[in-house]
Amino acid sequence: MGRGPSNPENGSDAAASDPAASLRAYGGEGGDTRVARRRASLIDAALDLLGADDAEAVTVRGVCRRAGLTARYFYESFESVDQLVGVVYDEVIEEITHSGLAAFSEGATMRSKVSGAVAAIVDLIDRDRRKGRLLFSQALLSPVIAAKRMESTALFAGLTLQSTSSILDVHVGPAQAAGVAHYQVGGLSRLLAAWLEGDVELSQSDVVDLSVALLVSPAEILDKSLSHGSADGE
Repeated sequence: MGRGPSNPENGSDAAASDPAASLRAYGGEGGDTRVARRRASLIDAALDLLGADDAEAVTVRGVCRRAGLTARYFYESFESVDQLVGVVYDEVIEEITHSGLAAFSEGATMRSKVSGAVAAIVDLIDRDRRKGRLLFSQALLSPVIAAKRMESTALFAGLTLQSTSSILDVHVGPAQAAGVAHYQVGGLSRLLAAWLEGDVELSQSDVVDLSVALLVSPAEILDKSLSHGSADGE
């Protein structure tokens, strides 16, 4: 009795050792398309594990089981779990950055720009809370995520500084401005973490309004404080 066509997702060892075999077309689906689909499945599976309420350690076996793939397909796209976790984090950051900046650019006033950006971010992490937990949950403390969070904090502080400097009439030096930006990003991160974890019981619109008020007020308060200090010294 003849053998039917093999399933490329559960291929033989020969196929695993032959890179060309994994790129051949099966069922009308090209090899590159299958590789991209398996890679996306692994990323989504890792996000499931990282963003769960009871987040567990991410392992090759656990990710592959969640994705419904064998371990050899993990190494088709990633060299290690740390690399996978880094890619997952970077993709979420890219999505949030794109959404936030697009909404920011549509605003007509300073407050509407900030409100639009915050609303876009809050909506994204509310629709897919896995992404919010990945970015903000204190339960995720792996070295990779800790390093990625430091990078993203610096990124968003820079974007905040760049964006608000052109629309806020705040006359402070560059060091103070950078300090305000880090303060804003850090405070917003902790507020959103507490909101996602249920420690702050606010509606989505309320958490947006509070976030906007807290983002706008520090720069304005600092400007007034420094202005008064200069006046007192004269």
